[in-house]
Amino acid sequence: MSNVFRSSLLVVLGLVLAASVSSTETTSNVAFANQLPISGSSSIADAAAKSVPSVVNIFSKREVKRQMSPFFNDPFFNHPNSPFGMERRGEPRYAKSLGSGVIVSKQGHILTNAHVIKDASEIRVALHNGKEYDAKIVGADPMSDVAVIKLTKPPRNLKPATFADSDKVRLGEVVIAIGNPFGVGQAVTMGIISAKGRAGVGIVRYEDYIQTDAAINPGNSGGGLINMRGQLVGINTAILSKSGGYQGIGFAIPSNMAKKIMNGLIAGGTFKRGYLGIYMAPLDSENATLVGTKRKKGVIVAKVVKGGAGAKAGLRERDIIISANGTEISSGGELSNFVAMQGVGSKLTLVVDRGGKTIPLTARLGELDEKKLSPNKRR
Repeated sequence: MSNVFRSSLLVVLGLVLAASVSSTETTSNVAFANQLPISGSSSIADAAAKSVPSVVNIFSKREVKRQMSPFFNDPFFNHPNSPFGMERRGEPRYAKSLGSGVIVSKQGHILTNAHVIKDASEIRVALHNGKEYDAKIVGADPMSDVAVIKLTKPPRNLKPATFADSDKVRLGEVVIAIGNPFGVGQAVTMGIISAKGRAGVGIVRYEDYIQTDAAINPGNSGGGLINMRGQLVGINTAILSKSGGYQGIGFAIPSNMAKKIMNGLIAGGTFKRGYLGIYMAPLDSENATLVGTKRKKGVIVAKVVKGGAGAKAGLRERDIIISANGTEISSGGELSNFVAMQGVGSKLTLVVDRGGKTIPLTARLGELDEKKLSPNKRR
């Protein structure tokens, strides 16, 4: 995150009142319902009516470790009759948190944020009709802040959300945000799409946010950002704010990105990202002079990892990657997200500028080992 953000804005990650969650339980193949596009246009009320039943409130509980004083090692504090000893031997403390989620299958799968259910020992889900159900964690991906939970005994009348193609959302398009702000109950707010492709915000490693001015507050995390056809275009995740409340800048994970990660979590409990095997440098004015180019957009290959997909494809240091699979690349964050979302084994067609000449290269992506990620921009 930039110094500007550090000094003047508070990134409210959680949008929860107390705590967050993640885990790694797996489940088998799932048949997803209601995936077809909705034709025609709708009013705001119609869009809300279609989508509100698909959004749920999530209540989670996690155990909080006590901070023990070194004085508790003294025999006096450990004596059975000591009130301090009683405190030390007391029941564990629990922190409660709340957020929102979106129903994505009739089998009871719910898409939400990883921070909403982080470290949860107990999860309860309240449907639109007020009925509550227990849920378990299917999988979580903290790198993108996406998670999937599942109702342990789902009712038969669940209404899964319909996914929109988030690549087709337009600036200025009207959207509504649905969630459980401040725990007051489910609420609908309206705004527009303010920006697309927001990266480098500093919230998580993989960022490709839709920015909106629809009111998002603590408790909205994991809820749905909905278009006027009642389709899910994003998962509300975070806000930028001085006060901790709504100030007109909210971020949502695009539905295409969330859906792809969701499918990986449901299939195997984790999402396996594609790996190109390079270190990147920004194409700023200083670096452009160093590599001798007048290009304004692209990413410089600072180093090629031996034996990686990039090396096998013929990438070299000082190459400037200008497009991937036909998509123009403007920054390292853009390329990082694009490569990651292609998945392991995917074919990646790159166009690079090498000494002023445009060269096409083809890579077969490997698997990213996130445990070995360094602070450098290796992708």
